[in-house]
Amino acid sequence: MKPQLLKIPRQPLSSFSVRQDKVPYINNKWHYHIEAELIHFKKGNGTQFIGDHIKNFKDGDLVLVGSNLPHYWRFDNIYFKERADVHADVTVAHFREDFWGQEFLMLPENTGIRSVFEKAKRGISIEGKTKGQIADLLEKMLHAEGSRKVILLIEALTLISESYLTPLASIGFDNDYKEAENDRINAIYEFTMANFRRHIATEEIAAIANISPHSFCRYFKSRTRKTYSQFINEIKVGHICKLLIEDKISIKQICFESGFRNFASFHKYFKQVTGKTPLQYQKKFLEKKEKAA
Repeated sequence: MKPQLLKIPRQPLSSFSVRQDKVPYINNKWHYHIEAELIHFKKGNGTQFIGDHIKNFKDGDLVLVGSNLPHYWRFDNIYFKERADVHADVTVAHFREDFWGQEFLMLPENTGIRSVFEKAKRGISIEGKTKGQIADLLEKMLHAEGSRKVILLIEALTLISESYLTPLASIGFDNDYKEAENDRINAIYEFTMANFRRHIATEEIAAIANISPHSFCRYFKSRTRKTYSQFINEIKVGHICKLLIEDKISIKQICFESGFRNFASFHKYFKQVTGKTPLQYQKKFLEKKEKAA
């Protein structure tokens, strides 16, 4: 599919936009825009698609997505249920990389900011002790006016340049989409997210994409740089990570709840994606949680 081009509205007296979302968008789609996007999930959980990268997003995550990089934030279904006891709280800024002019970015003092924009072409997850400071600056931008708002953005980007950054999309991710692909990836993603716990036949997902099974395999790999089987396993592993963190059911139960049919393949694919066994992953997370308490 070609991701939808979104036009980001902004106030007449503002050169860039900052907003707070307390209701997740159920109609959020695979999309891109010319503006870079800095987003902080104060509260919110779901699945994050950036380029060809898939992972869970969770409370506290901070991500910078570069100009024209396709992305999609899919909140968990529980956020859309009536009387749900979970609520979203997301702050997001959209700004053109050159809204202050190319000459500003070319100043020698702004080498760090230029480097951030270069890295953001793949999408970057911002980690480490500066994450909280950047989130605070983003929060202040919501209420700032005049040049103070621009100064806060410069401070945030400067801190990002000094932060531990994890690239998301692969180096070779191809942004060249064809118009005829319009709603295909949305349909594939939505169907897969709703059905990944059971076996999905190639014929079934090909019918959703409205192409032949043989063409589907080629098409999906050319768009995502991975096979559909790899894609499903990454979705399953993301779900497993969430269940391991919640620590409410046994690892054996998690295996079958995530759609794996046997324990061996469950361990194999989890370690292949995360580099750890499920038990090692859970233990490391719980240790971090205890240290932070």
